[in-house]
Amino acid sequence: MVLNSQQIMEKLPHRYPFLLVDRIDEVDSSSEVKRIVGTKNVTINEPFFQGHFPGHPIMPGVLIIEAMAQVGGLYALLADDIGDDKVTYFVGIDKARFRKPVVPGDVLRMELELHSSRRGIYMFAGKAYVGTALVAQAELKATFADR
Repeated sequence: MVLNSQQIMEKLPHRYPFLLVDRIDEVDSSSEVKRIVGTKNVTINEPFFQGHFPGHPIMPGVLIIEAMAQVGGLYALLADDIGDDKVTYFVGIDKARFRKPVVPGDVLRMELELHSSRRGIYMFAGKAYVGTALVAQAELKATFADR
């Protein structure tokens, strides 16, 4: 399954400048390893680059984590076919690590695997890559609430 930005906006309530996912490249909920892969094209036009190290722009780590959380939220919405009356809430971060800077021109690829889903809480292991280089990783938790 592939989703473009228009289809993503139909599922997520985020809009510019807080929508941090441009495309979903893969959703696999049928196999033993349940995963989703999404991408974000990082451009110099991003509003955070104006104030985050002017002259040496670096994507803030918290926004990389937020991008991963949005991809995980999409997985939960798509895999369990949650209705349009619900919204995904990001409820936890554990073991976050930032390995390398993400700069304008990079394509951030986020890969998340669902580790468990209990009582409405989804737990993911997420990794973000630029090319083959691991740039960030974290364990993320999400849940749903009425829109």
